[in-house]
This record gives sequence, structure tokens and C-alpha cells, in this order.
Amino acid sequence: MHGVDLHTHSNISDGTLSPQQLIAAAAELSIHTLALTDHDSMDGIALAQEAAKNHGIKLISGVEISSQWSRPATKKSYAVHIVALNMQNPAPMAALLAQQKNIRAARSKQICELLIPLIGEDIYTDVIAKVDNVPDRVTRTHIAKTLVEKGYVSRPQQAFDKYIKEGKKAYVKFEGLGLEETIQVIHASGGFAVLAHPTRYDLSATNIRYLIEIFAKFGGDAVELPPAIDPSSTRQMVDRMIAEHGLKVSVGSDFHGENMPWMKLGNIPSLKPGQVGIWESFVNPSPALTA
Repeated sequence: MHGVDLHTHSNISDGTLSPQQLIAAAAELSIHTLALTDHDSMDGIALAQEAAKNHGIKLISGVEISSQWSRPATKKSYAVHIVALNMQNPAPMAALLAQQKNIRAARSKQICELLIPLIGEDIYTDVIAKVDNVPDRVTRTHIAKTLVEKGYVSRPQQAFDKYIKEGKKAYVKFEGLGLEETIQVIHASGGFAVLAHPTRYDLSATNIRYLIEIFAKFGGDAVELPPAIDPSSTRQMVDRMIAEHGLKVSVGSDFHGENMPWMKLGNIPSLKPGQVGIWESFVNPSPALTA
């Protein structure tokens, strides 16, 4: 366990704890620096702020942005998540997130429409009920859980495997901002850009290395270290790329609560000698928290 966790989710996106409950859970684990990084939304930060003060936790403004990148030799684009941390000027980020929310809302409705001929039912009303009828908060996890509750699959992963992951009939790509543009917006917001979970995109080792290379080329600041469950060879590869490109590191559990119970809050990997944590560069306090 560690006192810093810079990648967590609340029920503002696809987590199961409210922002306040997340803070309370972090306090129980003696986490002193926490970033709330919901998908394409910072709406939970204001809710978490008072609780963080009461528990003596340094709350870092954060958001996990759905972005995309491609290799010049191919036309295929790949999804990538960029965690923005410690924003000092919320205006540029707010404009980006408004755009991302519109994309997310339209995508969830389209997925549900594609599911109709596959399951014989429109589940959209049930899906948005899970997010207090706020369409831009819907993720595929909410759709998967609805499919479980209605008996079309027995567990959420089966919903992905059968219907909504890439290559399946109800898959809809998230047409997010490009990687370079995403990093530019984060920097315009006075924040730090972190490449989230680089080993979890079903990429070959060659593509992981290339992704880290172009992330650094575009001005990215840090790479999130792989979890301890990854093979040691994978961690070694990521460590080499971090050193080669002079990047800092970030640590985060990617905690989602009951939706992904194997990801434990505060359970983060250790730094290797010579690695520098991005949190050492944070400005305190973060004005974006009260914007």
C-alpha cells in the first residue's frame, strides 16, 4: 500500500462509491494524496473537496480523458486514456470535457440502439437510470451491468465479450480528441498529462513502446506504472521507455469499487531507483478544485 493514489473513479463515471465515500475509504487506508479521475468528467471533485479537507487528504484535481492515436504506417486508430492532474486553469479543460460529454452521451445511445436487434429490447431508459438520468455519465460498464440485470448475460465481462467490445456488433468507437491535442489542452489548463495503464490496451510490445515514444514526443509528462500483477518483463520494458524518454512516473490503482473489485484502492506499484513521481511537481493548492 502507498500514501499516494492518482487514478480513482467515483459513481460520477463508472465507479460505485460516491466522491465522499471514496474519500472516506482513502482515509481508512491512510492515503494522504488522492486524485479523483472520473472518465471525461470533473463533476465529482467539488463533492469530494469538503470531505478531503475533513479527513486531511490532499485532493488533486483530475480527469481521465478518452483520446486516440495512430501509427503513420497504418490508418487504424487506437484508444488511449490520458489522466490529467493538478490543473491550475480549468477553462480549457472545461471546454474539452463539454465536447467529450456530448460524444459520450451520443455513443451510449447508439450502443443501446445497436443492441435492440441483438436482444430484442431497448434498454436505454434502464441504462441512464443508473446515472441519475444524466446521459453523458454513461459508460459501457453501465450498459454491461444492465444486460446482466436483465438476464442477457451472467456477468459484465460477458456483455463486453458478446456485444460491446471492439469487433462485436454493438461496439461503437469513442471518437475522442487526438493524443497530441489532448496533451495540449492539459498543458493549457496548467496540468500534467499522464499516460494511463499503458499495458492494458491489448497492444503488442512494439505498439506499447511506440505509444510511449509519441506520448513523450507530444510533450507528455509521466507514465502510469504497470500494476504488480503484470509480468516483470512488461514492467522492465515500461521502465526502459520511461528512462529513455526522460519521463516521470505516476501511480494509481484505477479503483472502481464493486465494478472491478480486483483493483484495490491504494494498491499501487513501487518506484524503481531513479524514477521521479509526478506528484513531486504538483502545485498546492490546485485552483481547479474551486473553479
